[in-house]
Amino acid sequence: MKIAIVILNWNGEVLLERYLPSVIQYSGDAAIYVADNASTDGSVAYVQQNFPQIRIIQNSVNGGFAKGYNDALRSVHADIYCLLNSDVEVTENWLQPIAKAFDTIKDAAIIQPKILDLLRKDYFEYAGAAGGFIDQLGYPFCRGRIFQELEKDTGQYDDTKEIFWATGACMFIKSEVYHSLGGFDEDYFAHQEEVDLCWRAKNAGYKVYYVGASKVYHLGGSTLSNMNPKKTYLNFRNSLFSITKNLPRRKAILIIFLRLLLDAVAGLRFIYQFKFKHCFAIIRAHLNFYAKFGRMYRKREKHNFIKKYYVTKSIVWSHFVHHIKKFNILVKD
Repeated sequence: MKIAIVILNWNGEVLLERYLPSVIQYSGDAAIYVADNASTDGSVAYVQQNFPQIRIIQNSVNGGFAKGYNDALRSVHADIYCLLNSDVEVTENWLQPIAKAFDTIKDAAIIQPKILDLLRKDYFEYAGAAGGFIDQLGYPFCRGRIFQELEKDTGQYDDTKEIFWATGACMFIKSEVYHSLGGFDEDYFAHQEEVDLCWRAKNAGYKVYYVGASKVYHLGGSTLSNMNPKKTYLNFRNSLFSITKNLPRRKAILIIFLRLLLDAVAGLRFIYQFKFKHCFAIIRAHLNFYAKFGRMYRKREKHNFIKKYYVTKSIVWSHFVHHIKKFNILVKD
């Protein structure tokens, strides 16, 4: 089984200098690529001079996460792609449990490892934690992370478990599956494109897994921090994109209407917190979504939609009304 690790880079020389050595040290015979999104710093020259064994793919434009990987992976030949953020520190033997899972779980198409916080190594990290899920209204959350609440890693998620979505911070995907799905949707640019990809994969009959025996440490926020209004804009808009594309028509329309109401509440909450730019980001997200609704609707898949896509009806209600902060309290296995 040939694994290719592909690190997408944009003006990330400092990150490559800090974290690329761990990838080289602990990745055995896996091929390592740096896919550069038209950087204007010294990223490419740094890799060429210091790590000549690394293969460099130079994209002609910065098309964000989605287009960046789509462009790069056309020239990468492997059985498994590992899409790895440039701000991830990997650990010894991190690849072995993943390779074993692909070998033993025949229906596994996408896998993510345990994602821990690089700055607090005994806590889960926001982007992926111990595997992603969504509620009935399409709001994403994770085992180990509900909204901004991060759990301490005490071994509670050391299992191998089917999940709904795998994080783009460290995602393993069979190359044939990636290309059969057409890769990431480039209209997303960045954020939640992995949720859409996994949702489309599940609609097509594939399965997504989390393997807790493999762990990596993620810095997070290197491109956009959680407090950046642009990230708020992309997350709210792209979530609506995924609902439009991946649910039956009537259900999608109903949920979009409910999301309009709940997102309005989120906007009011931002005003109450004096985060006015985030409120305007939600308004912009909805306006852009409505402008692109027809485009997204035409992208709907032709095959059947899965019926059971959520593990709870409303993560917003559970968290903000019932004050549930841990996945194992929210969902009883």
